[in-house]
Amino acid sequence: MDPATASSVAARARTENFPVASLLFPRALRPHLRAIYGFARLVDILGDEHEGDRLSALDELEAQVEACYEGTEVDVDSRDRGQRRRRTRGQSPHVLEPAPQTAPGPTWEVMRELKPTIRACSLPREPFLRLIEANRMDQRVSVYETWADLKHYCVHSADPVGRLVLGVLGPDDDLEAVALSDDVCTGLQLVNFLQDVPRDLALGRVYLPTEDRRRFGVEELDRPSPELRRLLEFEAERARALLSSGEELGRRLGGGRVGRAVALFARGGLAALEALERADWDIFNGRPRPSRARLALAAIR
Repeated sequence: MDPATASSVAARARTENFPVASLLFPRALRPHLRAIYGFARLVDILGDEHEGDRLSALDELEAQVEACYEGTEVDVDSRDRGQRRRRTRGQSPHVLEPAPQTAPGPTWEVMRELKPTIRACSLPREPFLRLIEANRMDQRVSVYETWADLKHYCVHSADPVGRLVLGVLGPDDDLEAVALSDDVCTGLQLVNFLQDVPRDLALGRVYLPTEDRRRFGVEELDRPSPELRRLLEFEAERARALLSSGEELGRRLGGGRVGRAVALFARGGLAALEALERADWDIFNGRPRPSRARLALAAIR
């Protein structure tokens, strides 16, 4: 498998919740969202499944990110200095316009598709680089002692995706919206950790904090136990509390179609937790996931 092609990334992402939610966004925004999601999936594939030197592959991906910022007309770091996005009178802020090229651009297909989105939405480098750093952390760190340690990992592995989505939608200067988005993204990451305990264990990683495992007396993660069930229930409540920010985030973005689409990400995470409960917290016989009907119900609430 060539992880740098858009087709391979899309094939791996088809079973995830993002494409469901993305259909609710205005059609003009969907290519930008697909480009961001393709990058996020590419980083994960390189960090989890690449058969060669993963750190070298991630370094190469970082070079591809830098290539996306070479020869572009828009100052993509301007929002870090509090400046407003440039707009052409009478045009959408995300209209794709040709920019003069002064240096070679990215060569990987996913990155070639990402570069126009970076330019059109004036997306900064930092969230992309944080996603890469999260996968470098995966190569060095296998266990997290405290919730604070795991939250720091989520700041790199999850929160940047939400910030990039906000960059596409526009309210990048709304600090409250950013904080709500961070909560939702961290909550979604925790849901994935709960669903994927056996998979992560096979990769040599544990994303359930040691302090929590000690608190509930969990000694083994490769088999069901009453202690593990109580731990999963505890972590699920933590995830629910974070995902509860989704409704307020949707309202803060003005409600309507975009607000509902953003809120659906959180609702999808809550539906996944409900699926875990219905499966009696059995994470060893398949990955419990919400049905399409439940996701559709969440979309129209």
